[in-house]
Amino acid sequence: MLMATETSIPRELPDDDPEDVLFNNIYGARTIELNRPKKGNSLNGSMIRKIIPRLLEWEKSDMVNAVIMKGAREKALCAGGDVAALAEWNQQGAEGRQKSKDYFGLEYKLDHLIATYSKPYVSFMDGITMGGGVGLSVHAPFRIATERTRFAMPETRIGFFPDVGASFFLPRVDGQLGKYLALTSEELKGVQAYYHGVATHYIHSSSLPDLELRLSELTIPDYAPHSDRLSIVAATISEFTDALPHDQPMRLRGPLRTLIDSTFSARTVEQIIESLQHAQQRCEKSDPTLAEWAARTLDTLSQRSPTSLKVANHQIHTAARDWDIAQTFEREHCIAGNFMEHPDFVEGVTKQLGKQRGQSPPQWQPARLEDVKTQDVEAMFRPSSGATSSRLELLNKSPAWVYREYPWAGLGLPSQRAVQEFVRQRRPKSKEEVLERFARDGKFGTVQVVEDILERKTGASESGDGLVWYS
Repeated sequence: MLMATETSIPRELPDDDPEDVLFNNIYGARTIELNRPKKGNSLNGSMIRKIIPRLLEWEKSDMVNAVIMKGAREKALCAGGDVAALAEWNQQGAEGRQKSKDYFGLEYKLDHLIATYSKPYVSFMDGITMGGGVGLSVHAPFRIATERTRFAMPETRIGFFPDVGASFFLPRVDGQLGKYLALTSEELKGVQAYYHGVATHYIHSSSLPDLELRLSELTIPDYAPHSDRLSIVAATISEFTDALPHDQPMRLRGPLRTLIDSTFSARTVEQIIESLQHAQQRCEKSDPTLAEWAARTLDTLSQRSPTSLKVANHQIHTAARDWDIAQTFEREHCIAGNFMEHPDFVEGVTKQLGKQRGQSPPQWQPARLEDVKTQDVEAMFRPSSGATSSRLELLNKSPAWVYREYPWAGLGLPSQRAVQEFVRQRRPKSKEEVLERFARDGKFGTVQVVEDILERKTGASESGDGLVWYS
């Protein structure tokens, strides 16, 4: 593997907190415990400067079979990056804004390293997993949700954009759900993160210590290829899964999921809003629940930064079509730098998270969607004239780890794409045949997910001798 030179690997600074990350060796497992519980284990530069060298060190060791990321106490894995500190820096002038930009470069190097890590990496998404915490999780092959999981990308609330590699992850979530999560900052709680593809497994939080111990006991041959290592870890995690909560069915399903896909498939934010308005009017009598959802979503979007909404929407469309995993973090670094020069970030963090929280709504600049021009959005994707460096230097430079689809896709519940391919290629005669095929994986939740996909996306052929997929 082509890695960065020693001089490019971040090192701890003298004033870094020595206790904000705890590391532990348990036989063949290595654990990273984020240790800022009073701040929701929010990520900062001090923590990243500790984590990156450890990950690089462990990757070279034949003694390491798995790496586990977790948070101190039960409230959060990581509630996000320490944006309050960044907002304070930005108010200190050009030097402070550059300090914020440097932080994002550091964070994205870590996220990309996780996304291209050669050892099995397991994230315990126990508690709040938002923003920067998402970057520590969603690119991992194993993402474990618990009953306490709270997943969200809340960036449009604070005048920012869904970063930490969300440009790559969200377009690969089924249908238009990724764009919906990006623009609205909607939360997926507990088992919902598993049902909707964010997590690969669902395990009760009380079982995590036993799972950690079991992973530490694994013996994986040094010569085992990466795919075999993942299979061994996947089988081990499956030992600890249990029946899903019977009182928490999949929330975004059926007609609601169809409506999300249809409204958020629109090309522009203005068209999404228009589609939601039409849906609200259309459903007022036929389905008041859907009308209420449309109204609530319209209200949510009206509170978000117009610039953030348009950048996020453009980001999802562009990234899905053009960016590989390395380009994702390079381009996001550019966008993040431009947002540090935009007034909405400081305004959003101050009014939504800071001392002025709840006193008054953010005053976005511009305040209206129509005042955010196409050229303004496109400019956010170009390096600013004052940028000190033109391109983010990633730590893993191996061509083998430049990909456009996750190498470990398929470790979670069946995706809509997988069901679509089966229906179109195998031409099954019934929904039962499809269910039988996917239920072989033995995963809790497979039947519920596949049934919903089939109900929304398939029907009987004209001849009545099989299923057809609705495009």
